[in-house]
Amino acid sequence: MVVAVAAVVEEEEAAAVEVRVREYDGGRDRGGVEEVERECEVGSSGGGSGKMCLFTDLLGDPLCRIRNSPAYLMLVAEIATGTGTGSGGGGGTRIVGLVRGCVKSVVSGSSHGKDPIYTKVAYILGLRVSPTHRRKGVGKKLVERMEEWFRQKGAEYSYMATEQDNEASVRLFTGRCGYAKFRTPSVLVQPVFRHSLGLSRRVSIVKLEPRDAERLYRWHFAAVEFFPDDIDAVLSNALSLGTFLAVPAGTRWDGDVEAFIASPPASWAVLSVWNCMDAFRLEVRGAPRVMRAAAGATRMVDRAVPWLGIPSIPNVFRPFGLYFLYGLGGAGPGAPRMVRALCRHAHNMARRGGCGVVATEVAACEPVRAGVPHWARLGAEDLWCMKRLADGYTHDTLGDWTKAPPGHSIFVDPREF
Repeated sequence: MVVAVAAVVEEEEAAAVEVRVREYDGGRDRGGVEEVERECEVGSSGGGSGKMCLFTDLLGDPLCRIRNSPAYLMLVAEIATGTGTGSGGGGGTRIVGLVRGCVKSVVSGSSHGKDPIYTKVAYILGLRVSPTHRRKGVGKKLVERMEEWFRQKGAEYSYMATEQDNEASVRLFTGRCGYAKFRTPSVLVQPVFRHSLGLSRRVSIVKLEPRDAERLYRWHFAAVEFFPDDIDAVLSNALSLGTFLAVPAGTRWDGDVEAFIASPPASWAVLSVWNCMDAFRLEVRGAPRVMRAAAGATRMVDRAVPWLGIPSIPNVFRPFGLYFLYGLGGAGPGAPRMVRALCRHAHNMARRGGCGVVATEVAACEPVRAGVPHWARLGAEDLWCMKRLADGYTHDTLGDWTKAPPGHSIFVDPREF
């Protein structure tokens, strides 16, 4: 299984097709959009290939993955059918493609190594083109129209995410749309077992209030790429289930975050939990029978002898939810161990919430990555591509962000997962 955050398209050719691109209308377009989504089931091998793929059920809300962003837009591409009916809901038209986008201010670098530089960036996600209308320029037209809106909103950069092995998507964006390969984070996924995971007695975990979490995050992530300026809106969102701080057992904690920042312990870690389960559900389709049987056997054994704590694979072949772990960070030699404790705590939250997996996305060189428990076969290696939209540079000290070397960490916004 692969948890994908990628646009799934095929390489476009310049063949002309009469396509109208317009803003999504929830009253008339939902049926057509859902049909295109079904045709473009998300997975590393793509949909309709007879191989495993990941289907995303948006629970009737095509805007769910961008709705919580400061500014967002969804576009659809439609063609005339000449039949008087169509999946797009309008007479004589049919929706053959769609794309979503949002705009926000994020950290792009720092001045003197500490003062954050905020830049307005745009994010493209959920690009879909019906298989019957690929290689006709539909995807490129959707991207170009979305970029027009990005510029109107003052975005200086546009970026997108896909899996590294999605060659068609990479060719479209880097070959035809002017994007450059930028960052290569990893999606790490852990199944949620029937049994709770024990927590280390050497670690104490405290839950932070959103305001305290904001202070801690603005201090720790001041120079981390893609850290959002509106982190307060993220932390106070109903889908954010809390921020948790891990410190060595016995560490005095009186709830004073400012005192913690002034004198932190030798090792500590922090993360937040986002409830994707209430936004969308996932389902693995096309799995071989032997894989289904093997996964079922692990659950059977776990039910029969739960006291053994045998890891079992949840039934990901039916719709399941996930919790996304964001804002992973920390310091000190024991930080990975602290993160491991936090991830186990999040796992137990997801178990109580009825989720199938917990997932996170981290930079290739993330210092606390070693502490994130995950199953390698369930994850994915992502590729983020970026394009400069503006002519000048708002921050001369930064220059062209697309050419900046990667840092050790990256902040992945849960609103866009």
